[in-house]
Amino acid sequence: MMLSGDSFAAFQSAPSLALGLLSVLYLIASVCVYLSLISQISTGSRNTSTTDAPERTFGFPEAILASVLVIFFLMSIGSTAPDPSLQFNPRNLLANLLLTALLVLVIVTLLQFRGLDVGALAGFLRISFFRALGTGAMLLFFAYPLIGLSEALNQRFFGGSSSKQTIVEFFSGSRTIDERITIIVFAVAIAPIVEEFVFRFFIYGVLKRYFGWLAGVVLSAGLFAAAHAHLPSFVPLFVLGSCFAIAYEWSGSLLVSMTMHSLFNSLTLAALAFPEIFSR
Repeated sequence: MMLSGDSFAAFQSAPSLALGLLSVLYLIASVCVYLSLISQISTGSRNTSTTDAPERTFGFPEAILASVLVIFFLMSIGSTAPDPSLQFNPRNLLANLLLTALLVLVIVTLLQFRGLDVGALAGFLRISFFRALGTGAMLLFFAYPLIGLSEALNQRFFGGSSSKQTIVEFFSGSRTIDERITIIVFAVAIAPIVEEFVFRFFIYGVLKRYFGWLAGVVLSAGLFAAAHAHLPSFVPLFVLGSCFAIAYEWSGSLLVSMTMHSLFNSLTLAALAFPEIFSR
């Protein structure tokens, strides 16, 4: 039996239509999941227990330090904006690591001096590691359509540039295995821990304490996106940071957002390393 030209064309387009339908359903499911998380946070029925909540929380000294950090980030954004003449190499990664490690040390020292339990505040023992891993993977799965939609809208209305973040450019142009290993360790293991501690645990925690969780999500996500100093990626990074903050607030454990961050960076590097697979 032979197919006519129109029938054959319709047969060929069927997979594309099915893929488009699945993509729409995927996006709808993602919106529903995160709206559900926001609703649970607003009504207080989130995935945490109140029995293990720390008795003390952030106060005025933490607010001062958070303000200093915000001013520091805002002042450094312009000076760290990607520059074609900038030589980005492992030494720069090490310098960035030392700086962020110093920030974490200062925050931890202040909290310890004030008698605050960092582990309890961050919810490290609230859920198990494997539960945090599963929860983070699931929430990241439903965050991807939101990130993709934000990137598409950014391209459509603001004409987002095709340029990439500096570390992405460095990874794509790296010539040795040592350079790639350095970037992988930094992006998958170090950056998620440090950035989640600074932006979600501390800055978001202080903003939530004084302005409420919703304002904390918006402001901390905006600062997180701006701190990457790459304007074309601001909107997607803002959505990504918002998803991290919502996941942290809903779960009560920083391990969940750290897991999401690490998995996101891992998949991004995998897509760069194997473009012939992920381009599909």
